[in-house]
Amino acid sequence: MISVCMATYNGERYLASQLDSILCQLNSDDELIVSDDGSVDQTLSILKKYAAQFPQMHIMKGPGKGVIANFEKAIEQAQGEIIFLADQDDVWLPNKVATTCAAFASSPSTQVIVSDLMIVDQQLQVLEPSFFRYRKAKTGVGHNLLKNGYIGAGMAFKKQLKSLVLPIPTNVPMHDMWIGLLGELAGGNQLLWQPLTLYRRHDQNVSEIRTNASRWQQLNWRLTLLFLLIKRKMRRKSKRNNFTVL
Repeated sequence: MISVCMATYNGERYLASQLDSILCQLNSDDELIVSDDGSVDQTLSILKKYAAQFPQMHIMKGPGKGVIANFEKAIEQAQGEIIFLADQDDVWLPNKVATTCAAFASSPSTQVIVSDLMIVDQQLQVLEPSFFRYRKAKTGVGHNLLKNGYIGAGMAFKKQLKSLVLPIPTNVPMHDMWIGLLGELAGGNQLLWQPLTLYRRHDQNVSEIRTNASRWQQLNWRLTLLFLLIKRKMRRKSKRNNFTVL
């Protein structure tokens, strides 16, 4: 069983094409969990229309605290052994789920897999054929603290990582960076250099390819992340030790 976690907010323009590209890859025992953060356009109507046709789809009310908390709400409910993250405005290529699951099966210790993406415009015309090459993506904590390449639109992770990921601190830059770095500490990550997602860029994107934050803000983010990663690992180690004693 796999879970796909999607966060939506006023995504009516491109939502249907993304749902179509995901649902055709799911089996009857898989699930698509959508947390909607209070959309005021036709997003909820579109979601309800699809949910009426696809019993694998579950819609819930988001916390109303932004994209990180909205994804957290969906991840909390995920029951699948492999959890995919999905943006509301992209398009998954037809072999994304099968290819990613096969990569997990061939590497049992891997905690997070991120597949490459093609950066496209509103009409799905290719702007950059490889997000990884564009961002010079690599695995490793040090590299991704300095220049994050862990993008949620291409990310999947094992269910066992949930206990380390949740709750997501409110002061991390983004949920995908947090998950990716924790995956490194928990057993290691893998990059699939095969584009499996059309990563659509338009005038209403929540995420940025290149940050507009100041150098001071970026430094503060990285120091905060490093502190939070150490704190989370210590908390997990403490829980394990307590369990062993009991």
